Amino acid sequence: MGVAIRTAGDGDRELLVRLLDEAFQDDPVSGWVFPGVEYRRTTHHRLMGAFTDIVLAAGRIDVTGDGSACALWTSMPADDHGDGDRADDEGPAQVRQAVDPENERVEMIGRLTAGVHPTGRAHEYLWMIGVTPGRQGEGLGTALIGPVLDRCDREGRPAYLEASSARSRLLYERLGFAPAGEPLSLPDGPHMWPMWREPRTP
Repeated sequence: MGVAIRTAGDGDRELLVRLLDEAFQDDPVSGWVFPGVEYRRTTHHRLMGAFTDIVLAAGRIDVTGDGSACALWTSMPADDHGDGDRADDEGPAQVRQAVDPENERVEMIGRLTAGVHPTGRAHEYLWMIGVTPGRQGEGLGTALIGPVLDRCDREGRPAYLEASSARSRLLYERLGFAPAGEPLSLPDGPHMWPMWREPRTP
């Protein structure tokens, strides 16, 4: 049975933030950024809101028809920062100020992932994919990102992501992603796995 998918708009923001907040409450990276169950429960949604706002403005969010899963994508040009240094980008500091000013890890995660993000080739960047906890394991994630990867194959365009758990890394490997360099080790925290997918030829 097929999964109905549509492109989210500004009117879906509340649904998307709630979905991402629930989907990533037990994620290892979310647990590192917001240590402690109560702290994470009351603060984590702000970061998901910031990510949602960024991608609604600059990318595309695909959501299942029943609102149980979503995927956040942005199209990255071959060199999106010119001659500038990603470490000097003010974006992570702005997100920290908006989300949780006293939490340096909110800014750190942005700077660390930007530091390993590949340059030199245009690609599709999967920021994150969230599936409501009661629906995980049903193939909704694959159904969501499959059409984008099919388009990448048709257009000869690579794709990139950072897997935040060993479970998600295995999913992405099945979809054709491969490790892109060494795992990113968060200070006193878990690993993230940069992954790159070359387009498949027919």
